[in-house]
Amino acid sequence: MARAAVNPVVNPPTNHPITRSPNHQIPVGEPGFTMIELLVVVSIIVILATMGMTQYRQSVIYAREGVLKEDLFRLRDAIDQYYADKGQYPSTLDALVSDGYVRKIPDDPFTKSNSSWQTVPAEPDPNNPTAEAGVFDVKSGSDATALDGTKYAEW
Repeated sequence: MARAAVNPVVNPPTNHPITRSPNHQIPVGEPGFTMIELLVVVSIIVILATMGMTQYRQSVIYAREGVLKEDLFRLRDAIDQYYADKGQYPSTLDALVSDGYVRKIPDDPFTKSNSSWQTVPAEPDPNNPTAEAGVFDVKSGSDATALDGTKYAEW
């Protein structure tokens, strides 16, 4: 009977003392990422993230400006309706709420408060000089500058 040929193991893998798994060393010519390649990839990711954050912040400001324009339009429309119905301007913005022209005074999107609106008083009525002047117009209470270079308080 012939014996099977046994291949002798020249260097059997040794087990790592902690993990009990065989030690595998990466050969010198093995493909992989160099430190420079990793730095380039990380730099590109940082640049793209920075551009994304800039776009995000600008879109938030555009949205707030849109909300401010809409709020000013609605408040001015309610003031005009009040004047058309009652023949005088409301004494305060709260009169618009109490008389049902608006449900509530909206928050200014830049000051985040509904008490920061700046009211413009109406001219005294020459036909009724004893009547209270009332609120003719409303403006934002923010002193910030819009993306187009104007002040929000001037809108």
